[in-house]
Amino acid sequence: MNAKELALRICRALSASGHQAYLVGGCVRDIELGRTPADYDVATDAPPDRVQKLFPGSIGVGAKFGVILVVDPAQDVGEPLTTVEVATFRSDVGYSDGRHPDHVVYSRTPEEDVRRRDFTINGLLFDPQTGKILDFVGGRDDLKAKLVRAIGEPERRFDEDKLRLVRAVRFAARFDYQIEAATLAAIRKLAPRVRQVSAERLRDELTRLLTEGAARRAFELLDETGLLSPLLPDIARMKGVEQPGQFHPEGDVWIHTRLMLEQLTAGCSPTLAWGVLLHDVGKPPTFMPPAGPGDRIRFDGHVEIGAVMAKAICRELRFSNDDTEQIESLVANHLRFKDVAQMKTSTLKRFVRLPRFEEHLELHRLDCLSSHRHLDAYEFVRRFLAETPPQQVRPARYVTGEDLIQLGLRPGPRFKEILRAVEDAQLDGKFADREAALAFVRGNYFP
Repeated sequence: MNAKELALRICRALSASGHQAYLVGGCVRDIELGRTPADYDVATDAPPDRVQKLFPGSIGVGAKFGVILVVDPAQDVGEPLTTVEVATFRSDVGYSDGRHPDHVVYSRTPEEDVRRRDFTINGLLFDPQTGKILDFVGGRDDLKAKLVRAIGEPERRFDEDKLRLVRAVRFAARFDYQIEAATLAAIRKLAPRVRQVSAERLRDELTRLLTEGAARRAFELLDETGLLSPLLPDIARMKGVEQPGQFHPEGDVWIHTRLMLEQLTAGCSPTLAWGVLLHDVGKPPTFMPPAGPGDRIRFDGHVEIGAVMAKAICRELRFSNDDTEQIESLVANHLRFKDVAQMKTSTLKRFVRLPRFEEHLELHRLDCLSSHRHLDAYEFVRRFLAETPPQQVRPARYVTGEDLIQLGLRPGPRFKEILRAVEDAQLDGKFADREAALAFVRGNYFP
């Protein structure tokens, strides 16, 4: 069954056992907005041990906070798990670490439970038994008014969990809402404390900002709320960094980056999105004004420096090694497209063999459309990929390390140089079979 069916089944089972049970939070908000919820959550007065008894095989992912993960028991082996979080009504007491309550007190009423949640639009409950929505915090009115408003006293809500500062921005951007005045004032006041949140949680929330289809609006709101500088100071430094008009008629680095963010579609690759955000991160520290008449603004070495900075940012935010390497590669290679028409065949083939090359190509397209709008290099590469069989781009090597060893060469730096040179010659079409390749090696490296 899907998540909605599982959630409704859970509610029916809890109700049949004498408990209150409601759909709660984002799924109810999305239903009200006519959207398809990404997941479903259930709130109940049943304590965690009762939930686990009613649903054997459930997982106590946050049992001490009253949260149980119920798993669809009818799933086939190997299928992705369908799960629903079931949380016991509670009020939270103290947030010493700015994330978790020091302890929780279970309550009997859904109203008390809702008042500990973050925003009014996420504080709606749906009763499957009656088909009615319960709204104790004015969430439906704020949906109509297109407002993101903290439940209760804004500073208290944000002090409980500083990640809510960024979540407010994300919801405002995703739904194209405004942030209510008192909520906005609290965000601006507490923005310097956002770094109290763990790097992993910040990374995940920022990735959502980048991949939900409203990245430009999200980053403009981060700037307006004062969150951008403490979160990503190297991005904030892009503001006001001018660029040469002949290549970037759109304006400074910040404008250019926002134009690229605007083109990121919902559900896009997270590494592509981060590559877009960071591709010009090396420009502010390498900015050089025109040296005189006829000269232009320069950013010498900005690609190399940017790649180092991107890697450092990824490490700070605890990205996986694979994602860090891809984001760093996107930054390091984004200017290479200007040379594709002049590249040797072997160089071009190696270039398009970069891991996840489709992300490199898409970043280049967005880069062009957000500046000079010339897509000649993009189209050149597209034609090359369409006209060149994959086996020619990545052919089996005619000469291997074993062949060089049999010819009497020991592994070492020269060993690698020869293998590289022979593969380049093969990619350039200088010989068509293994025998010719071996003859090339003997004639050039074993006189």
